[in-house]
Amino acid sequence: MNQKETPIRLEGINDNIYAGFLSRFASLLLDGLIMLPFIFFVLYINGLSINMFFYTIIPNLLIGIWYNIYLPKKYGGTPGKLIMGINIIKINGKSLGWKEAILRHLVMFILTIGSIIVTIICISKADETVYTSLGWLKRSQYLMSLAPTTFLIYTWMTNIWTYSEFIVLLTNDRKRAIHDFIAGTVIVKKIYIDKINEVMYAEKQEMNNEIPVSDDSN
Repeated sequence: MNQKETPIRLEGINDNIYAGFLSRFASLLLDGLIMLPFIFFVLYINGLSINMFFYTIIPNLLIGIWYNIYLPKKYGGTPGKLIMGINIIKINGKSLGWKEAILRHLVMFILTIGSIIVTIICISKADETVYTSLGWLKRSQYLMSLAPTTFLIYTWMTNIWTYSEFIVLLTNDRKRAIHDFIAGTVIVKKIYIDKINEVMYAEKQEMNNEIPVSDDSN
């Protein structure tokens, strides 16, 4: 039997129950603002010495895992999504599990690892005197100039993934991005979660009642 999926719309409700492009994009902006102090702190630490980057790799990865995997699993979304009143749930209407939370972030985690590798390649070619004399923006440009082909490949990979996410999100009824299909999730407006569960439970009961009971008396 195929797994039951969340309804595309709810009877009597004209509003779209799924989080669309604008609300999801706004949640990303909010998450960026929330993380801004940490980002500036890391940039400051990295600017102290060319080798300081290596000391921030693990903290960066751990913060990313906590923010993008643990918080969605625990609370149903990142702080930005919760502020926007949207929640991540499984396609069958159940709460997010560890498997889904990890799969949703998997591609971005791989891209993050790719970014670290590219940065390490650039740092290995950098002159520390030049590096520490530059501001954070010029410093980034300087590092990129040391491995232009590698950086270009990484940029293209990131752009292809990002634009593909938006295109897929805009072209399906449940507003699912690629990572939603990978993880088996949807993002819905929080105010409709109880109604979605109610409708799905009623449909499940109706399907169970329609299943014929076998006669084992013979």
